[in-house]
Amino acid sequence: MRILVLGATGRVGSHIVSLALQDKHHITALVRNPNKIKIGHENLHIFQGNVMEKQDIENVMANVDIVISALNTDGTNTLTKSMPLILDAMEKVNVKRIITVGTAGILQSRLSPSILRYQSSETKRKTTFAAEEHQKVYELLKQSECDWTIVCPTYLPDGEYTGIYRIERDFLPEGEGEISVADTAAFAYQQIQSKEYLKSRVGIAY
Repeated sequence: MRILVLGATGRVGSHIVSLALQDKHHITALVRNPNKIKIGHENLHIFQGNVMEKQDIENVMANVDIVISALNTDGTNTLTKSMPLILDAMEKVNVKRIITVGTAGILQSRLSPSILRYQSSETKRKTTFAAEEHQKVYELLKQSECDWTIVCPTYLPDGEYTGIYRIERDFLPEGEGEISVADTAAFAYQQIQSKEYLKSRVGIAY
């Protein structure tokens, strides 16, 4: 499979790249700084560019089957500026499947199911900027023709892969605590072979 990974130098994205290369997929990575990618592999194709530049996105979308975005906000509007460009480029070359890594804040509140977690008393966030950015991406994906899945982890410490965690559509599993970067990446990566959570948000936690 030919996979475009966005956010490939980040904590989750770098794990996804490693997992996909182990399975001998062909990976395209669009990165601002190629020196941040520490993996060398004949199936890894690195392109220097910016996800907020239309031409850069179109250039890397030309020969892929699926998109995995592990982009985060970095305190900026990277997510909301890049997603329309990503979706337009996908449509031009008829790429249908996109998996993104979001945040548990955009899942439904269990206490008040008509609103999102970050809008409710369930959140412990001091700022809602990142959640608002992820919500805008969620709305863009819902309006698109894509087969999308948003993986929504709770607190994300570094940690080992366990393969043992709970998942729930639209909600964060009850008694949530945390989920490691490695397990989040593994679950997101597994969605390339699954249709179970098409057009869905998925909460993930230990």
